[in-house]
Amino acid sequence: MLIILLASMTAMAQVKVEMSLEPMELLVGEQADITLSVTMKEGQQAQFPDYQYTAPLIPGVEVLGMKDLDTVRLDDQRVRLSRVYTITSFDDTLYYLSPMEVKVDGKPYKASGRYGLKVLTVEVDTLHPNQFFPPKGVQNNPFLWSEWAPLFWLSLLILLLIAAVTYLYVRLRDNKPVITRIRFVRHVPPHQKAMIQISKIKGEHVDTGGDQKEYYTRLTDTLRVYLEERFGIKAMEMTTGEIVERLRQEEDQSKIDELRDLLETADLVKFAKHTALLNERDRNMASVVEFIEATKGEETATVERVETALTDSERRSKRSRHVIIALIAVMSLLAIVLFGYVVWNVFSMMAF
Repeated sequence: MLIILLASMTAMAQVKVEMSLEPMELLVGEQADITLSVTMKEGQQAQFPDYQYTAPLIPGVEVLGMKDLDTVRLDDQRVRLSRVYTITSFDDTLYYLSPMEVKVDGKPYKASGRYGLKVLTVEVDTLHPNQFFPPKGVQNNPFLWSEWAPLFWLSLLILLLIAAVTYLYVRLRDNKPVITRIRFVRHVPPHQKAMIQISKIKGEHVDTGGDQKEYYTRLTDTLRVYLEERFGIKAMEMTTGEIVERLRQEEDQSKIDELRDLLETADLVKFAKHTALLNERDRNMASVVEFIEATKGEETATVERVETALTDSERRSKRSRHVIIALIAVMSLLAIVLFGYVVWNVFSMMAF
């Protein structure tokens, strides 16, 4: 029996239930927290009291809520579980709270000690319910120059910055602006330029209209320009024989023969007053088109940005304008930041 008693006392000593109340004094309607904790061996099952919302803890004291369990490991064999209960009361009196209990493995364990909760009320003049005093007026704070001096000097600095920015802006506006001269040059491949010119020639000499000399002059000039740009030969300064001889090194003989017929016909029209038939002119133009289509490269139209070089005076003027623009930007930003700082401080001082 002694061994059994000692074993049961040892088991009970391993379970410890504690309870605390904070605060122990409150006004009617205020809230207090009861912290209930149990220390036990790891692996044991604890069951805390469970209350519904506004359920009475004791008569006159209500439970408003419970927090989740908080678990703290003390060592390898013991843990502490805690739960906080929020309570309130609406009657001014002194309450004695009975120790709360926790069941561990189905066996109840009570916290030691008794706790008192004192609930106070606000004094109310029930004899003169209509007699009450209005709220006190707002007291004006005394003006202290030491508080406002930094804001005054910052405001003056803001005005100076605004004046400087205005002066620099007017100076920048009145000066003759330096505009970087930029040209966009569209590079058209030689075969495309030649086909554009041939289309114009064809449109201006429909049927038998137009001067044959002008027609052949423009057609051969278009061909010569194409040869210069495509093959790099100075066709505008060469005779028909020289052009044909030069092209023999580049292209097929059959194409060269067709161009030779065209160039010789053009020479006869321009210098010997030869009159070419309509089908002959069409055939000559078709020969030029076929030659261009057969010898054109893989180039496509491109646009190149060309910037004209500035003079020394323009460069100096441009640098000075950049410096003025940078100064305007920096001083404007500084003025905005200082203005925001001053406004925020003024509102803060006036609010309090």
